[in-house]
Amino acid sequence: MTRSSPRPAPEIDRPLAEALARVRDGTHDDPFSVLGPHDGPTGRTIRAFQPDAAQLRALQDGTEATPLQPVAGVPGAFVGALPGDGAYRLEARNSEGATWVHDDPYRFGPVLGDIDEYLIGEGTHYRLWDALGAHVMTHEGVPGTHFAVWAPNARRVSVVGDFNAWDGRRHPMRRRGTTGVWELFLPDITEGAVYKYEILGQDGVVQPLKADPVGFGSQHAPENASVVRRIDGYGWSDGGWMETRADRNARTAPISIYEVHLASWRRRDDGRPISYVEAARELVDYVWEMGFTHIELLPISEHPFDASWGYQPVGLFAPTIRHGPPHEFRDLIAAAHDKGLGVILDWVPGHFPSDAHGLARFDGTALYEHADPREGFHQDWNTLIYNFGRAEVRNYLVANALYWLEEYHVDGLRVDAVASMLYRDYSREPGEWVPNRDGGRENYEAIAMLQEMNVTTYGHAPGIMTVAEESTSYPAVSAPVDRGGLGFGYKWNMGWMNDTLDYMARDPVHRRHHHHQMTFALTYAWSENFILPISHDEVVHGKGSMIGKMPGTREEQFANLRAYYGFMWAHPGKKLLFMGQEFGQRAEWNHAVSLDWGALEDPSHKGLQRLVRDLNTLYRGVPALHAGDADPGGFQWIDADDAARSVYAWIRRGGPGNPNAVVVCNFTPVERVGYRLALPVAGHWREALNTDAEIYGGQGRGNLGGLTAEDAPHRDQAASATVYLPPLSTLVFVQGD
Repeated sequence: MTRSSPRPAPEIDRPLAEALARVRDGTHDDPFSVLGPHDGPTGRTIRAFQPDAAQLRALQDGTEATPLQPVAGVPGAFVGALPGDGAYRLEARNSEGATWVHDDPYRFGPVLGDIDEYLIGEGTHYRLWDALGAHVMTHEGVPGTHFAVWAPNARRVSVVGDFNAWDGRRHPMRRRGTTGVWELFLPDITEGAVYKYEILGQDGVVQPLKADPVGFGSQHAPENASVVRRIDGYGWSDGGWMETRADRNARTAPISIYEVHLASWRRRDDGRPISYVEAARELVDYVWEMGFTHIELLPISEHPFDASWGYQPVGLFAPTIRHGPPHEFRDLIAAAHDKGLGVILDWVPGHFPSDAHGLARFDGTALYEHADPREGFHQDWNTLIYNFGRAEVRNYLVANALYWLEEYHVDGLRVDAVASMLYRDYSREPGEWVPNRDGGRENYEAIAMLQEMNVTTYGHAPGIMTVAEESTSYPAVSAPVDRGGLGFGYKWNMGWMNDTLDYMARDPVHRRHHHHQMTFALTYAWSENFILPISHDEVVHGKGSMIGKMPGTREEQFANLRAYYGFMWAHPGKKLLFMGQEFGQRAEWNHAVSLDWGALEDPSHKGLQRLVRDLNTLYRGVPALHAGDADPGGFQWIDADDAARSVYAWIRRGGPGNPNAVVVCNFTPVERVGYRLALPVAGHWREALNTDAEIYGGQGRGNLGGLTAEDAPHRDQAASATVYLPPLSTLVFVQGD
């Protein structure tokens, strides 16, 4: 070791002492101007703040340790002259003699560059997660973690955690120009570190500790700190799927979605939810065996409250730790792709909870939300509404949508509660909302954000789909943005769902008076690219289960539900069914317990499950049942007006060369013997599906596997045949043998 010539301690002038005192008090907004290495008239000096150190020395390779002198009147502050201009470390000793050595965070330069600043300021940093959040990296030759957060109205922002005793004075961050971004590289901090941000507002008040808005991990609830998680380095092997998923998500493709709340799909004997790794085996295999084409997961983003089902997220960039860390969530996606299944995530950009550790008044001001509660408070859910007009907030949401698609290879996003975003007066009385600039109710800023989200995601992640849960008649939801639409790929058909469930809940003797409820959706079926949703919302909050909605005896309830599912799968539109509905779970869905898998020991439930599997197989295998889901040429009524018998019949058509399918439904408990069914061509038609089949729990009544149509025109069709319609049944006939 080379001995350096002793150097006198630098003189501490009053301004420097006052600046160090402000660091000690946690009120300094520019710590790099005070701490770390600084060149002066007498050479380089080192300034540091170590409140639990009694002594502090600077260590350099090849030289003797240099003691730093305590600053009078500022406990914990040290200053010393340091020869040369090389790297150094700090060695601290406390009053009990314990020592520790660490790199000085204030000797490192910035990580973010000018381009990051420019794009963040402009609101177009579509890979925002590359700049903000906590990133494990090697910076200037030293391993550690880079932290960055947007808090433009803060006077001071600090990273706090176990590594600094949650003391906001120890690691205040560097402000990046006018962007409102603060950053700091902390050496030696690795994956698994728990952290939050301590923010001093403009009013001098320290905010409640905040989780990272772009954090990639979180603690288990009820703990709510962010956790440093690596999201790089996953070895994807789903290239074949990624190249073909555009065809699988297309309007002409069979799309049958199994909607899942992962925490209650299946639980272990001790009551814990299954992990992502377990779901990669069990859930994926089950969905594949059932013949669905996609899995839709209720929100995966981290959320503090189990009973919100994920719809009140705090950590938009963090897959919930309830089921495992981020790379294990990727294992689930990869397993689905390996089985040929797409994965859709429910995404919630419309509102966020007011939990103190979240986005609410993040930097002491209404930053992510509107200050005016008429715009910023959601009365239905006691949540806060994003300020979609703020460029940085819009960027935050659009980038988050892209994040799930790019980093996790998710195949689609279903956007929750779109109607609540589109209208300023949503669920509000007069005087409780603020009109737009033209005096109207449309939320122009939310509309622009949704359009930008769709343009960006479809542009950057080819082959994906976006889906709107939109419950009003807002026009052109699934039309391209350049044609004046919102740009979604699909829209949930909430009208179809409400009308048909209301019809099915009625005693069959009264259905003749509500016949139009089953036909009305066909008057607008091609105004959007529709998905027919029987979702989780239909089996909670006192609405009962699907089997419980059906009238009649137990046997009739199952027959009604089988007939309804047959109607649904043969109706134009993609399909969505919530978990448990495929086997007719008797109890209403409870997010806190597992599905009632024991019900499958009952032949009626097992038969219903078999029917759904066969419906999926038929739907996928017969192009006439899916290719024209969004094309009026793929559908033609045979009989839409037989209200007296509650019978419906129609034709489904595929592309050139594809055999036609004819569907007939009988929604009364009365058998129809000798029913004259019109058919487009003469010849043999196989009975491809009969919901009354014994294997489904029915009575096995039907047409002996098929029928032969004669050249006998009927109801504007060229041929017809006499068929038997079982009570409460749906039959599907496919042209040919």
